[in-house]
Amino acid sequence: MPRKLFVTTALPYANAGFHIGHMMEYIQADTWVRAQRMRGAEVNFVCADDAHGAPIMIAAEKAGKTPQQFVADIAAGRPQYLNGFHIAFDNWHSTDGPENHELAREIYLALRKNELIDVRSIEQFFDPVKGMFLPDRYIKGECPKCGAKDQYGDSCENCGAVYAPTDLKNPYSALSGAAPVRKSSEHYFFRLSDPRCISFLEQWTQDGKLQPEVGNKIREWFTKSEDANGQLTGGLGDWDISRDAPYFGIEIPDAPGKYFYVWLDAPVGYLASLKNLFGKRGQDMDAYLADPDVQQVHFIGKDIVYFHTLFWPAMLHFSGRKVPNNVFVHGFITVGGDKMSKSRGTGISPLRYLEVGLNPEWLRYYIAAKLNARVEDIDFNPEDFIARINSDLVGKYINIASRAAGFLSKRFGGRLSSDPGVEGRLLLDTLRSHRSTVETLYEEREFGKAVREIMQLADRVNEYVDQHKPWELAKQAGQDDALHDVCSVCIEAFRVLTIYLKPILPALAAQVEAFLKVPAMDFADAARALGHHTIADYKHLMQRVDAKQVDALFEAPATPAMHPGGEAIADEISIDDFAKVDLRIAKIVQAEAVEGSDKLLKLTLDVGEGTDPQGRPITRQVFSGIKSAYQPQDLIGKLTVVVANLAPRKMKFGLSEGMVLAASHADGKTQPGLWVLEPHAGAVPGMRVR
Repeated sequence: MPRKLFVTTALPYANAGFHIGHMMEYIQADTWVRAQRMRGAEVNFVCADDAHGAPIMIAAEKAGKTPQQFVADIAAGRPQYLNGFHIAFDNWHSTDGPENHELAREIYLALRKNELIDVRSIEQFFDPVKGMFLPDRYIKGECPKCGAKDQYGDSCENCGAVYAPTDLKNPYSALSGAAPVRKSSEHYFFRLSDPRCISFLEQWTQDGKLQPEVGNKIREWFTKSEDANGQLTGGLGDWDISRDAPYFGIEIPDAPGKYFYVWLDAPVGYLASLKNLFGKRGQDMDAYLADPDVQQVHFIGKDIVYFHTLFWPAMLHFSGRKVPNNVFVHGFITVGGDKMSKSRGTGISPLRYLEVGLNPEWLRYYIAAKLNARVEDIDFNPEDFIARINSDLVGKYINIASRAAGFLSKRFGGRLSSDPGVEGRLLLDTLRSHRSTVETLYEEREFGKAVREIMQLADRVNEYVDQHKPWELAKQAGQDDALHDVCSVCIEAFRVLTIYLKPILPALAAQVEAFLKVPAMDFADAARALGHHTIADYKHLMQRVDAKQVDALFEAPATPAMHPGGEAIADEISIDDFAKVDLRIAKIVQAEAVEGSDKLLKLTLDVGEGTDPQGRPITRQVFSGIKSAYQPQDLIGKLTVVVANLAPRKMKFGLSEGMVLAASHADGKTQPGLWVLEPHAGAVPGMRVR
């Protein structure tokens, strides 16, 4: 019987496009799913937009749209990411779909029937300026566990702690900046502290469904300890699952004006997307999930472990539903050690990656080459990226075909030899013998080890090529049979390696299948030789990375086209919007060219932020695209204007901590030139521009 799998990735919040962290998770899950299908498994691979919550409601209001239209507009942009990176979900849905409304209410009513829902009056934060109860994500302050600053009201990004917003130290409203006040409201709670829940979760989290390090972390969350006053702290607490109107979400049955907290209905979206898919097919989702052979697998990031390993399985179990068989947790993707974060300016835009002409399968390969089964961060290093693609993927693998296919086409009409010879047969048998190892590494999500295994096999093929030198055989009289055999072995070896790489490189594999004139290949095809077979003419399958493309990824994109005669005025903003931009006078202390960049200068700025213990001005580093207009030495000592509160941006060449203002025409043609802003005499570093 084929293996039956129901696989999901974490639902992205529908308030923005995808960042590179999303793509890493999708690439990991998509690669695993493709490998499972190549082993004969039946897989339903689904995801959906996480469409509810106050942030979307507030963003939609600012955009002058209904929340539904706002979410629909975001959803309309999803295919360019997914198709662009060859992510093949079977279904993409929304948590605002009717299936999710129905399922969320059913699960809630089952939990209430099971006496796991409490109603209590609680104090929560209220923004006196905005006149509304503040959602968790709009309250910030210091983590009550580790003291990290600027943490959100529901969980800490630094230590992973989950807490109530009122537990934050020195809280403030992220909407208005005001100190919130406490007001009472009736809320609904899922009794996670119930002995039944604790007993179930203690067993479920420790029986092999999770990675060991995840299980160890969860074990800490069950532990209670005495504080300085002798009071027990820690352990599982009950979960507030309701929010007050106004709120964009699913209304709680029999509780007008109360809505499910987004984290209750969001994971239900996994089931809702599956139900939507089965509805299109005319299949019964309940019957499918009732099949004990169906395995439910979730891929998630380490920042949402609490919700997926405690609340979610408990919700499912105590509402009478199948619980996950596995929750596979991964780390973050970083650039130079900094977590990818759009708000902190350390993200790489996936669309920008595609816009500058970088091959999406380069990224799939690079990420796969670094992924393993543990909860570890992986780092995107531009130089390493170029080296891995050019040296390994192109230099070792692609070149096997390019070194042999031309001879077969020109000398033998594309026909393969049926006799590989003793050495050729030994080489091919070696490659085929590694099939089970490669399959196992994919199954265990040890993609990095799988890539290394495949590239070591490619090394053996290249050693065979270098030993037999087909380019020399082609020049020698009477060596046609030897040339034919050697080149045929190379193409057959290339086919086997392609099978092994296919889960990572599906588009390239499809090109190879067309070149070889074979149907879609599975792992089992590695054991079957092509024999008497004719291939098509070879067309180059993959180019090497151009370093300039990678440079362009880290540089600001071109300014949009202008109206004739000048750049169009931007959309109108309020005085409050303008006040958010902190413009400061800055002195250019140092300026230097950036090696490897045609556009950037590295500026060291004194923005009036005081002095260090040695009495020297505290400075910032800013990368500015003004190299075409200025010699570095001409800028030193000048005053200019800088956006001082712009989130730092991790670039290939280092961290940029602000933006220097300059004037130019967007197209560079209407009035060529670039002018850095200079204030009048009398201004000093640190003065604010108002």
